[in-house]
Order: sequence, then C-alpha cells, then structure tokens
Amino acid sequence: MLRLPERQDFDAWAGFCADADQMRFLGGAMTRAVAWRDMAMRAGAWLTHGFSMFSVIERATGAWVGRIGPWQPDGWPGTEVGWGVAREFAGRGYAYEAAAAAMDYAVDVLGWSHVIHTIDPDNAASIRLAERLGSTNGGPVTLPAPLAHFRVDAWGQSADQWRTRRAAE
Repeated sequence: MLRLPERQDFDAWAGFCADADQMRFLGGAMTRAVAWRDMAMRAGAWLTHGFSMFSVIERATGAWVGRIGPWQPDGWPGTEVGWGVAREFAGRGYAYEAAAAAMDYAVDVLGWSHVIHTIDPDNAASIRLAERLGSTNGGPVTLPAPLAHFRVDAWGQSADQWRTRRAAE
C-alpha cells in the first residue's frame, strides 16, 4: 500500500536511515535527528509541490517497508521516481510493485512526460530494478548541492514508453 508518510512511520524510517549498508547509495547513514528532518522534508514536499515519496506499507502487517515515489527537489536533473526499501523487505517484490505504481502515478496523475531514476553506477540492485521497470541508462547527471559530488546516472524512459510497457503486461 502506498500512502503519505505519517508520524507512526518514523521509528522504521529512522531505522532504515541508520543502516549504513542500506544508505550507502542514498547519502550515507543518518542519526535519528537527521532522519526526522529527512522524513519531514519528504512529507513537506507534498504540501509545497503536491507530490513526494510515499511510505510503502505491507498490507498484511501494517509494517513500514520503505519510501518510494516521485521526487524533484529544486535543481534536480529531472522528474524522478526514486526508491529505498528496508533490508528486511528486500527481495520480496515490494520495490518493483511500489515503483511501478509510483511510475503510473507520475505519468497518469502528475502528467510527467519523462521519468528518471538517479542511480550510483555501483548500485547493482537499483540498476536491476530500473531495468525491470524498462528504464535505460541516459548517462551521468549532476545533482544539486550538497549532493553534487555523488556519482549518478539518470536511468529513465518517456511516459509513452512506460504506457506501452504497462499495456503489454
């Protein structure tokens, strides 16, 4: 289930952000206080932009799985659908299912004509997910400060490519 982030998500969100391995390609591990600001920033983007990442919730248990969805901070290199799934939920298909739903939302509700995923070239798991979604590597892009030193490629596809792919499923 995708929904806006809520206060009850914070403990799991903070645990995800504290995991150095999970955060290796997402800016590095965060303290609980910094994780709070991260969650508040993403929740606040819903008010200022009308979109942001969703909390992904496991229907059967109500557990927080991760954060996935549309993302475009000021100066971002494109309209992105990004993802991050907690370790205990990795490999269970949640990232693909949620990312596909977020792609549908970005294209059908937000009206985006192109969607990217900024991915570190060493992040094999995210590259596999991008490929499974039908995205291709558009090459290196630069993120805005303070993230400009991160090495990322913009994987992506047009809205028409996404719709064609979804219709074939």
